[in-house]
Amino acid sequence: MTYGQNLRSDPDRLWQSLEEMARIGPGVAGGNNRQALSDADGAARALFRDWCVAAGCTVTVDRMGSMFATRPGTDPEALPVYMGSHLDTQPTGGKYDGVLGVLGGLEVLRLLQAAEVRTRRPIVLVNWTNEEGARFAPAMLASGVFAGRHGLDWAHDRTDAEGRRFGDELARIGWLGEEEVGARRMHAMFELHIEQGPILEAEGLDIGVVTHGQGLRWIECTVSGVESHTGTTPMPMRRDAGRGMARLIELAHEIAMTHQPHAVGAVGHVEVYPNSRNIIPGKAVFTIDFRSHLPEVLAAMEAEFNERAPGLCAEIGTSLATTVVGQFEPPAFDELLVGRVRDAAAQLGYSHRDIVSGAGHDACWINDVAPTAMIFCPCKDGLSHNEAEAITRDWAAAGTDVLLHVVLETAEVVE
Repeated sequence: MTYGQNLRSDPDRLWQSLEEMARIGPGVAGGNNRQALSDADGAARALFRDWCVAAGCTVTVDRMGSMFATRPGTDPEALPVYMGSHLDTQPTGGKYDGVLGVLGGLEVLRLLQAAEVRTRRPIVLVNWTNEEGARFAPAMLASGVFAGRHGLDWAHDRTDAEGRRFGDELARIGWLGEEEVGARRMHAMFELHIEQGPILEAEGLDIGVVTHGQGLRWIECTVSGVESHTGTTPMPMRRDAGRGMARLIELAHEIAMTHQPHAVGAVGHVEVYPNSRNIIPGKAVFTIDFRSHLPEVLAAMEAEFNERAPGLCAEIGTSLATTVVGQFEPPAFDELLVGRVRDAAAQLGYSHRDIVSGAGHDACWINDVAPTAMIFCPCKDGLSHNEAEAITRDWAAAGTDVLLHVVLETAEVVE
């Protein structure tokens, strides 16, 4: 850090920006409802653009609505260093999920402008569109198109619960840009984010150095039995699809527990048919969610489930059909950039540990096309995707300080 460890973010300015952004799209319980391509999302984008222009940046928008605020470097041929996250929220979301990564990046730009720091490489702050996927599935949609995971036309044709097209809504709020998606080349990208889990706070640590993201398998299961009267069907003669589902939910838990500490597994989505109080279910549809940052563990869990689950259903007279409805391999973030995050935290005096991201982030897709790393700060009680989501001013500042220094190191300060 030849530019000095004393170069730090302004905690008050950062916190004020977070609070001001949170006034756009307020929730009902202290958080935010600023879903992608809503009017509130459009207003948040306008405020963000104005802030970036005031910080000396030019702002452009691509055809997925992702916003890029560029601070020029001294070498016009050098590939830029990117930082950023997202401004959209869940319907009952918090004020910091994604937003900290964008406004922490804005604080970096403001500080560099005030201190007149020059870098050889340009620095670009990005607000990725529709990271949450709450209104338009899937999540991380714009970064997925940027990285080539999805096609642009396919993404524009996504619809919300009321049948509104993504592309139409993007144009309606005035943020359909002209820049080709994915045309930009990156030297590196950093994403600052709240942990969305309890580990850092529980261990009293300031910074999480994210080494990997978790891969996942979503296995949709359909257990078929026979609908019959709950009061008249003898117990030994029942073919209860609900009971088969219960067996497989417990199996998923058992499999995840046997692969500790590198795996998780649960069932979150359940539909039971005909869903009547006095009818034994004839069909149950639910999704097993297995996750791990180790490819071999993820594959082993899927294989064990597929081997054991049909027999557990057959033992009670039911049958099982499965299909994988979601999957991606665990991303390993760039070792050099991860090392810079670790070194910056240490040199700035922040306590830290290596950590795996249990949630998906835009950085997971961008990792396909550029060297990428992530920085976590704690969040209270590990609570996220909840209006009660909370962080402290000090946690936000520490994460932004680390972001500042790794970006400067990677963008190469001109003395």
